Amino acid sequence: MGPFFERIGKALRQDGYQVSKVNFNGGDNFFWRLPGSVNYRGTLHDWPKFLEQLIIKRGITDVLLFGDCRVHHIAAADVCQNLHIPLHVFEEGYLRPDWVTLELGGVNGRSSLPRDPRYYLNEANLLPPEPSHSKVPSSFRTRALQGIAYNSADLLTRWYYPHWTNHRPWHPITEGIGWLKRLSKRKKTAEQTRETLARLKASNAEYMLFPLQLDADAQVRLHSNFRGTQHSIEYVVASFAAYAPCDTVLIIKQHPLDNGLQNWRNIVAKIGRKHNVLGRIGFIEGGDIALLVQDAKGVVTINSTTGTLALAEGIPVITLGQAVYSINGITHKGSLDDFWANPHPPDMVLFAAFRRVLTEYCLVPGGFFSDEAMDKLVRGVVSKLERHSPRLFNALKTQKDSEFWHSMRRSVNKVPDKLVDIVGNIQ
Repeated sequence: MGPFFERIGKALRQDGYQVSKVNFNGGDNFFWRLPGSVNYRGTLHDWPKFLEQLIIKRGITDVLLFGDCRVHHIAAADVCQNLHIPLHVFEEGYLRPDWVTLELGGVNGRSSLPRDPRYYLNEANLLPPEPSHSKVPSSFRTRALQGIAYNSADLLTRWYYPHWTNHRPWHPITEGIGWLKRLSKRKKTAEQTRETLARLKASNAEYMLFPLQLDADAQVRLHSNFRGTQHSIEYVVASFAAYAPCDTVLIIKQHPLDNGLQNWRNIVAKIGRKHNVLGRIGFIEGGDIALLVQDAKGVVTINSTTGTLALAEGIPVITLGQAVYSINGITHKGSLDDFWANPHPPDMVLFAAFRRVLTEYCLVPGGFFSDEAMDKLVRGVVSKLERHSPRLFNALKTQKDSEFWHSMRRSVNKVPDKLVDIVGNIQ
């Protein structure tokens, strides 16, 4: 995520911590200019042993990573579990915008968050009111430039990292070509989006919203029964054709970070014709997802954070994969076939309790793609990490021990001489 980990490392070093960083490729190296880095050039097979030795040799107390589904990260999680080392996992926020997820042990399908609604109602009652939360700027241009820099550094140093393989299914150059094609058509796609939304508004039809997730999203491939995005479209459209009221429309929205290598418009049209519902399906590439959510009759998602956006508006949501917010009383727990005609709205009291617990334990305000957002994020992350750090715990323990013995000394004149001798020997 660009300079994010370097900024975290710098802040921790300023607070007196030692920080190590493992680089798997030139992109990792490019965004880390601090001491303490190690270039891992070995195989995936040898990686767990290497990490275990590094943790032991350097006395590492905590491991931080972004996303827990990449093969090196899955192996790292096993190593940390065996060594009883806390694993702190970052991900883009469960709530958006302006939040980043930081959870102990794993996120999404590997999250340790309970699925019991009573837990959230009880826990929220024990927490203070949620602090005020302000928006932070985010720049797509910054995100794009950081991605270009990372992938360029990766490609130019593949010779130095002979065993490195990207977790994404496409070569960076292939993805770059896809993005260039998509950006070259942005005026046409914006016009198509406006036309589709105008027709939808003029029809006054009720619509269900199905926001697509990225085809390479590990949350889809590992934490759902779908093989990819096309498989999910086939499933949703087939159910819509068979069970949705005939006056209901299905709006399918492309993910804003889709690389353009798949022509989802054509794929949706082909599937719509196959099930004889092409006239009741609208496909859009752009548009404001927040506005689309507000007017939807319901939202169908695998495990996208668009679901929490809809729930905050009181819109019914059904999840087709593992999602942290898939809880009885919050999301629709019937089948997708039933959802089209009878979507169950969320219990807003329960969702508010869930949100409060989420922001307290699993989220940090801020973002990755502007200086203001990054500054806020780094402050929040370091504060959260330090509240659980072994060094701080030992310092507090020492302070408490000192206060205890001071209190004993103040009471020494009130106890028998024999007990004073015993206390002195213990001290």
